[in-house]
Amino acid sequence: MKICKVVGKVWATRKHACLHGKKLLLVQPIDIETSEKKGQIVMAVDLVDAGQDDTVLVNDEGNSARGMLENPVAGIRTVVCGIIDELTISGKF
Repeated sequence: MKICKVVGKVWATRKHACLHGKKLLLVQPIDIETSEKKGQIVMAVDLVDAGQDDTVLVNDEGNSARGMLENPVAGIRTVVCGIIDELTISGKF
């Protein structure tokens, strides 16, 4: 799992049936000590109705992602599975 920021949305007029009705987001990992964005932006299926600039919990492992979608053959690797309201690490946040 990764902690990421939502940095954008993906609009698709045509997509695979397993993505029908699913919102697609662009997410970027953050440094949990500085909250700065770092790393590669990836597309993720949103399961929790996250929005722009939300801090989110992202599962980036195919089998777990497909399990959350309850579709064992979906071509999915990455899902947003939680919205983080507050993060505390060693009293820094």
